[in-house]
Amino acid sequence: MTAIHPSAIVDPKAQLDSSVQVGPYSVIGPHVRIGAGTRVGPHVVIEGHTSIGCDNQFFQFSSIGAAPQDKKWSGEPTRLEIGDRNTIREFCTFNTGTVQDAGVTRLGNDNWISAYVHLAHDCQVGSNTIFSNNAQLAGHVHIGDWVILSGFANVHQFCQIGAHAFVGMSTSLTQDVPPFVLLSGNPAAAHGVNIEGLKRRGFSRAQIDGIRSAYKLIYRSNLTLEEAKAALFEEEMASPEAAEQIRAMREFLNGATRGIVR
Repeated sequence: MTAIHPSAIVDPKAQLDSSVQVGPYSVIGPHVRIGAGTRVGPHVVIEGHTSIGCDNQFFQFSSIGAAPQDKKWSGEPTRLEIGDRNTIREFCTFNTGTVQDAGVTRLGNDNWISAYVHLAHDCQVGSNTIFSNNAQLAGHVHIGDWVILSGFANVHQFCQIGAHAFVGMSTSLTQDVPPFVLLSGNPAAAHGVNIEGLKRRGFSRAQIDGIRSAYKLIYRSNLTLEEAKAALFEEEMASPEAAEQIRAMREFLNGATRGIVR
């Protein structure tokens, strides 16, 4: 039998694996699915059309799958999808998507989400990220794998942050952030490459050197953005060891919709 505390309220239509644990006074809605090994702490509300994978842990007082904070939302059955092995700490708020976008908010696998984090409607968050206390995402934000948001960082709607970027404490982002970039401040400014993070994740010296060269082309060479894209293509051809990483930066620039922090 699923380990459900007697004071918890679980709708009979909810689909919970037999190994799921639900703590005191938590509420699980009818359209919720929760996979094996997930633990839901006390005083957690999980509602909406929410799908949760395996081996997640939800700490107390979080609101998961509530309606989007969007005045255009008219009760459409939009969704929230959470992957596997995520840690969601106290007082987090994750909303479902809207039909104005993909209709789904997503959180990938192996993320560490600290207290008071907000994922607004239609956010797409990758895997292996770390969000420190009070990091806040507005609607339609896309976050790549291995991104770190420091405490009180906040991200404007529709912004994109590339993989392995590092955002400093209390940074306010209103533009896109290319992969591998370290930035902070208000307004935000780039301060180099997230070298320490890349070393910890096993990037080679050649790969890091290639990323640094690409960063200099974007930020230190007085090139226009179009000139930087062309220079990145040449750098990619000349640096086979780092070609994948340089290509990722170039393709990010091509897909940036709000301009980049520069």
